[in-house]
Amino acid sequence: QVQLVESGGGLVDAGGSLRLSCAASGITFRFNRIAWYRQAPGKQRELVATIDSGTTTNYVGSVRGRFTISRDTAKNMVYLQMNSLKPEDTAVYYCNVRDRVTGRDFWGQGTQVTVSS
Repeated sequence: QVQLVESGGGLVDAGGSLRLSCAASGITFRFNRIAWYRQAPGKQRELVATIDSGTTTNYVGSVRGRFTISRDTAKNMVYLQMNSLKPEDTAVYYCNVRDRVTGRDFWGQGTQVTVSS
């Protein structure tokens, strides 16, 4: 059974930083595409960042240069380092992994990030 557990969210002032973590069990991050999504109140879920099975990363334009996605294969963890946070980054952040064999998506329960102005 695949389980993803996010942590690291919280309340931070604008300009501050947070590091989100995602721990996986039942699936290996190393060989699969990993992504962070976010969903703000009243808005659709938005893709924020991805990292493929190698080291290629991609970011939505609004976070490029401020956020960094990374993977620790030894710990089977994925991180999202968020710097220079803005109030518009306020959302619930979700970790996502796509199984490269089945194409199935798995999600964590989300972690709340609130940026005060």
